[in-house]
This record gives sequence, C-alpha cells and structure tokens, in this order.
Amino acid sequence: MLAFADRPIVFVGGKGGVGKTTTASALALAFAESGKRTLLVSTDPAHNLGDLFDRTIGDPGTEIVPGLDALEIDPDDEVDHYLDSVRQNLRELVRPEMYKDIDSQIELTRMAPGAQEAALLERMSRILLESSESYDRIVFDTAPTGSTLRLLSLPEVMTAWMEGLLKRREKAESFRESLRGMTMDEEEGGGADPRAQRIRKILDARRNRFSRARRILQDASRCAFVLVVIPEKLAILEGYRAYQALTAAQIPVTGVIVNRVLPEGNLGEFLESR
Repeated sequence: MLAFADRPIVFVGGKGGVGKTTTASALALAFAESGKRTLLVSTDPAHNLGDLFDRTIGDPGTEIVPGLDALEIDPDDEVDHYLDSVRQNLRELVRPEMYKDIDSQIELTRMAPGAQEAALLERMSRILLESSESYDRIVFDTAPTGSTLRLLSLPEVMTAWMEGLLKRREKAESFRESLRGMTMDEEEGGGADPRAQRIRKILDARRNRFSRARRILQDASRCAFVLVVIPEKLAILEGYRAYQALTAAQIPVTGVIVNRVLPEGNLGEFLESR
C-alpha cells in the first residue's frame, strides 16, 4: 500500500480545505478493507466525517463499515468533562467552604486560552494509550495546521510543566516537614499529609500519561504524520512550515499526499492555465 501502512497510528494534517478529511477517510477505509480493525478520529471542531459518510457520528464512535469505526471529538464536551474532573479532584483536597471559590475559578478557566487544547490532549492521550488494544490502526483527521501543531506540542509542554509542579511540590513538602520537626515533639509523629499524597498521585498520573503520549508521537515505528497539500503556493508553503515544526518536535513526517492534481487532457482554457 503506502510506506507508512505498517504504522499503528497515522495523523493526517495540512492547511484548511486541502482535503484532510477525504484523505484520512480513504486511508481508514483502505486499512479496514485490508483486514485491519481501524478507528477514524476527527479532532477538528468543524467535523466533516458525518457529512462525508452521510450519517450521524459522535462520541462514542459509530461503525461505518465492518472493521471501521469513526469518532468525532466535541471540544466543548471535552472541556466540560475535563473541568468537571478537575473540580472533583479539587473538592477532595479543600474544605467545603472553599467549593464556591473553586466553582468560580473553574468557570473562568472554561473560557481561558488553551482550555480546548488541554481538554483535547487529555482525550487524545486516552485514545493513544487505550484504543490500541481494540484497534490495529488509528487514523486522526486533524484540525488545520496551526491548531494541530499547538495540540501536538502540548505533551512536551505539559510534561515539563508537570515536572516543574512536582519539583515545587517536593520542595514545599520538604520545607513543611522541616518546620514540623522544629515545632513538634518526637512522640507526636505526624506522618504524611493525605491531601499532599492525593495531589502527588494526581500530578504523577497526568505527567505519566502525557509522557507516554509524547513517546508514542515521537516513535517512528508506531506513529506517522502525513501532510496533505494541493498544488498551490500557499498550501505548499504552509505544508513546508508544518514539516519543519513537526520535525523540530521529533514527530515523524512520513509522507506527503498531493491532492487535486488535474489530469492531462482538454480541460478548457481556465483549467489548462491552472
């Protein structure tokens, strides 16, 4: 088939309007027809899979043909789920009189820049880490280039951020233990703060999830990024910039698909000039 056909995970990206959804769907159908259990995932807020296959597709997924399921991730729903989990975690760590403040901060966060990307990353990470047990191939139909590059750079950023949080947490715990040793008698003991242990558990789990997702994205034996372009200057230039950014992030770009190539023949003066 194609050079990247043996990769379990394929991302299809490029400039808006070049045919990413068509290309991703064609690849997913080809994988399914070759006997590979395939999941087609749209991370583009302007979903087109339902229009393409002429049926309602949402989350959880929908069977398109035997061996092919499709899934459209709704960014707003993901933000709601993501912030609800954050709210629940915070409520387990603070006193009830602080719940109102937490709710206010959560509502402010809902509209913050990057909220959708963070929520999408959580969902995408779960798909990368969990769906490989149920599917032989996972094909991602991504948003236009800029949004996709921000999303795919997040595992690196979030992992570093979580590492920083954990280090600061360790320093705070060490300082608190030192103070406790100065102010408490030896027989009082003290032990570890359950809330601190809970925070560490949450941070460790997220750090590990993002770190594992990053390793998958950078593993050329498991992941392939395919760029779609059309034979026009803007699309080619944006594709090249995407290639440079993905390569710098150590995400393997494995192929370029040139869409909308006009056949030779009598096409008329306008199309012949194109």
